[in-house]
Amino acid sequence: MSEENTQKTHADKAPEAVVRTKRSFSIIWVVPIIALLIGGWLTFKAMREKGPEITITFETAEGLVAGKTQIKYKDVEVGKVTDIDLGADEDLSGVTVTAEMTKEAKPYLTDKSQFWVVRARVAAGEIHGLGTLLSGAYIGIHPSMEGTKTRRFKGLEKQPLLTEGQPGRHFTLQSRALGSLDQGSPVYYRGIKVGKVVDYNYAPARDGVDIKLFVEAPFHEKVLDNSRFWNASGVDFTMDATGINMNTESLVSIMLGGITFDLREHDLPGEPAAEDQTFRLFADYDSGQEDIYEIQQYALLYFEQSVRGLSPGAPVEILGIKIGEVVKVELEYDLQKIDFRIPVLIVMEPERIHTLVTQEGEVVKGAVKEIVMEEHSGAIEEYQRTQALIDKGLRGQLKTGNLLTGQLYVDLAFYPDAPPVKLRMEGDYPVFPTIPAPLEQIAQRVDNILKKVEKIPFEQIGEELKVAIESLTATLDEVKAMSGKVNEQTIPKLNASMDKLQETLDGIKSTLGPDSALNYNARKVTSELALAIRSIRSLLEYLERDPQALILGKEGGKK
Repeated sequence: MSEENTQKTHADKAPEAVVRTKRSFSIIWVVPIIALLIGGWLTFKAMREKGPEITITFETAEGLVAGKTQIKYKDVEVGKVTDIDLGADEDLSGVTVTAEMTKEAKPYLTDKSQFWVVRARVAAGEIHGLGTLLSGAYIGIHPSMEGTKTRRFKGLEKQPLLTEGQPGRHFTLQSRALGSLDQGSPVYYRGIKVGKVVDYNYAPARDGVDIKLFVEAPFHEKVLDNSRFWNASGVDFTMDATGINMNTESLVSIMLGGITFDLREHDLPGEPAAEDQTFRLFADYDSGQEDIYEIQQYALLYFEQSVRGLSPGAPVEILGIKIGEVVKVELEYDLQKIDFRIPVLIVMEPERIHTLVTQEGEVVKGAVKEIVMEEHSGAIEEYQRTQALIDKGLRGQLKTGNLLTGQLYVDLAFYPDAPPVKLRMEGDYPVFPTIPAPLEQIAQRVDNILKKVEKIPFEQIGEELKVAIESLTATLDEVKAMSGKVNEQTIPKLNASMDKLQETLDGIKSTLGPDSALNYNARKVTSELALAIRSIRSLLEYLERDPQALILGKEGGKK
C-alpha cells in the first residue's frame, strides 16, 4: 500500500473538532449593577418621600431666599422655598414663592390653611419673631384639614394670632374706626386682662371696621348677650356743656389701647353670648352706659346771636333731661336783609320720652317704642302735634351749661307769653322758633330803657321853662302898670300880693332857670344814667364772650 493511500485512510478515520463558546459571569459587572440598584432605590425612595410642591403669593419677598427660607409649624420645618419669581399680574403687584413641602404636610394643604412671613415686629407691647434677626425670616403655616385640597395659596401680610385649641370664645365688634387698637390689644373685665384682639378687617357694607377678639375661659362666660363693650384706649378726656370728665382703664391701656366689657348698671344678666356673636363697640364708658334708640327726629333752629361755645354733640334738653344733641352749626348770610343768621341742626330721640295715655280718667304709661312708632306713621298728625306744642309756647334757647368752660346747650322750654308762631318746614326739617338767651334778653331790656331815656328832651324842657318864666315876668310888669289905676285902698294890698308873687317867681326862676341847680342836677343825673347803662351793656357783652369771668375774674384772675 502506498504512503499516499495510507495518509488518506488515517484522515478519514480522524474525528472532527467541535468549537464551543464558553460563557462565564465576570465579577467586574457586580459594581455597576449594585450602583444601579442603589440609584434606583434612592430615586424610588426620593420620589416616594417627596412632598407636594405649592405656590404662595405675597405682596413682597422681603427676607425670603430661595433654597434657604424654611416653612415652619411650631418651629418644626415642614417645607422649604425653592424658587421666588415675580407674580403673573401685569402690574407686578406681588411675588410668587414656590416651595416644596414635606410628605407629612400633604393632608393639611387645603384652602383653609394659612401662610405668612414671620419677621421681627413689635405690636401691642409684645415682640414677635425676635429669632429672625439672626436666622432670617421664615414662612409660618397654620395647617387645616378642613376645606378643599389645593396647591395655590394667598399669603397673609400680617401674622395672625392663633387661638384654636385654647378654651374660650371669639366675638366680633363693630366700630366706625379702629382707633389705637391693634392685634394683641388687651381685653379687660373689671380691670383684669381676660383676652386680646386677634384680627380686624374693613367692612365695606357699612363703611366701618370689624374687630375680632378672643376671651379666655372662664371669663368668656361673663360675656352675655346684653353686655356692653367700650374703647378703653388712652385717656378719655372730655370737656363739654356738662363739665370736664377724665376716665382711663389702666396704664397699659393708656400706652397700648384696649377694650373693656361689662353689664350696664342696674341691667339684669342675660344669656351667655354665642361663639362669634356680634356686638357694638362704644367710644367710651359714658356712651356705653346710654340706651340705644332707633328713632331719630331732626329739626332746625335759627339763632341771631353769638353761638360761641356751641359745638356738635352739645346736648338738647327739656326740663334738664337730655333728649338729643346738636348735629351741625353753620353760618348763613341773608342777601335781602343784609344780615347773618345761624342755623343749628339738632337730632332728637323720641324714645327718651315716656308717653302717657289717658283711659277713662286714669293715666296709663304705654309702651314707649310702640307709641312713638305709631305717632310717626302720619306726617300730618306729627305736624299738628308739633304745632300744638309751639302754640303752647315751646321755644328753643341757648343756655350756658358750664360757667368754667363756657359751653352752651340748646334748651327747649315752654314760654306762654311768647308771641304765636306758625310752624314751617325747610326741606325735610321742621323749624322750631327760638328766643334770645337770658343775658341777651337783659341786654335788650337795658338797651330799650337807654333808648327811651335818651329820647327825653331835657334841653328843650329847660328852654321852654325859661320862655315861660320870661312871659310870666312880662305879665307881672303889665299888672304893675295897671295897678296905678286902682284906688288907693286896693293898691297896698295888691302891692303886697305882687311882692309875694314876685318872690315866688324869683324862687321859681332860681329853681327852674337854665342856670338853676335843678336844671344842672337833671342834666348830671341824665349823663350818669346814660354812662351806667353803657357800662351795663359792656358788662353783659363781656360776660357773653367770657362767662367764666364770674368765677375766675377778668382774664383768669389777673389784675
